[in-house]
Amino acid sequence: MKALLLSALGIGIIHSLAPDHWLPFASIAKAQGWSRRKLLGVSFLGGLGHVGSSFLLGALGIVFGLGLAHMNKMESMRGDIAGFLLIGFGVAYALWGLKHVRHHHLHLDKGATITLWTLMAIFIFGPCEPLIPLMFLATQHGWPGIWLTAATFSLVTIFMVVFQSYLAYIGMNLLPQRALERWSHVMAGGIITITGFAVMFLGI
Repeated sequence: MKALLLSALGIGIIHSLAPDHWLPFASIAKAQGWSRRKLLGVSFLGGLGHVGSSFLLGALGIVFGLGLAHMNKMESMRGDIAGFLLIGFGVAYALWGLKHVRHHHLHLDKGATITLWTLMAIFIFGPCEPLIPLMFLATQHGWPGIWLTAATFSLVTIFMVVFQSYLAYIGMNLLPQRALERWSHVMAGGIITITGFAVMFLGI
């Protein structure tokens, strides 16, 4: 059991290094001028939903006796859909940002709300691929082992999502503010689009 928990810890850290786990949050936070508190809260909820959706699927798979290969296939399909949704979201946000460049007084509140919930939905829908195999490995220890393994992986993943989002946000705030402010939404959309492409087609 100790080896499994250490594996869950290590895999959670490595898995969370992928830029799609933190760069979209930092980019949108910078473009829309979120407070640090809001960024921490949103990235925490995003991380929680991200691991929670895969845990739910994994638990259902175990309860109903579905094979790991079947569950992995489902997660792979979710991953492909989420990747294309992230790319589409990035392109749409960049185009919205271009409209903002042309109309400096464009009202941002409604667009910001839609952007937030769309990003959250994509992140929650996106699979946490390593979690389900870890849960299936833990079945030999019963449900207590499954819960402990999932909790270990989930806690480190959520921490990494929040921590890396915060670090990236701080780094972005070191860039020249006035020179980039007008194009911040376009840049955020471009960063998210590139991130989606990198994860989907380069395996980052």
